[in-house]
Amino acid sequence: METGTGKVLYEKNAREKKPPASTTKIMTALLAIECGNPAAPVTISKKAASTGEATLGLAENDVLTLNALVHGALIKSGNDACVAIAEAVAPTEEEFVGLMNLKAKLLGAGSTTFFNTNGLPHREHLTTAYDLAVIARYALGNNQFREIVRMKSYELRWLKPARRVTINNTNKLLWLYPQATGIKTGTTVKAGKCLVASAVHLNTELIAVILHSGDRYGDARKLFEYGFQRKGDTENVYQQYQTTATG
Repeated sequence: METGTGKVLYEKNAREKKPPASTTKIMTALLAIECGNPAAPVTISKKAASTGEATLGLAENDVLTLNALVHGALIKSGNDACVAIAEAVAPTEEEFVGLMNLKAKLLGAGSTTFFNTNGLPHREHLTTAYDLAVIARYALGNNQFREIVRMKSYELRWLKPARRVTINNTNKLLWLYPQATGIKTGTTVKAGKCLVASAVHLNTELIAVILHSGDRYGDARKLFEYGFQRKGDTENVYQQYQTTATG
């Protein structure tokens, strides 16, 4: 998908509902950025601290800023950070999930249904490749979001207890493909290896979405190379037409 126009350059099973795994966190982080105070201190609840799988290692009563938690969710894919974000922005995680679903519908991602903030397995937590591209396109319009997802690493700081940890981005495409600028990985047994990626070449920015892939980074690279080539061919034809018309 072209970021600028929303035009789809290539799709395969793009409207088929599938589990998104941690690509869910695009929406979680986006709402935190739009609705929350980045400098606000957030005290980690017992529920957030007990969230499993990929985590930041948050403990009950730890205190971090909302901004730090957003970085931890997008860069390190912390499931615990997502629950903490939800509880900071809305009265409960469940109500925050309701906001996620409302936002998805408003953006035109009509086949998406979220049941949690982090993408942990739930049989009805589903989206489509097209919907994820739509959500990602909107998210990239936010400069703070755009800046975070392109970071290869980040120093995560706790307010209480005083602590600093350097976290590395789970999106290896940032190292493997020079044009890559983001966005978010996702992995569960059911969802497989997923990736929502962005890349820029010359004046063109593209979004690629890969769900349940055997080689998500290789697939993303092929999609980007196809898209940039197609855009280049179109521009060359247009330039040739302009030259002929004015010659």
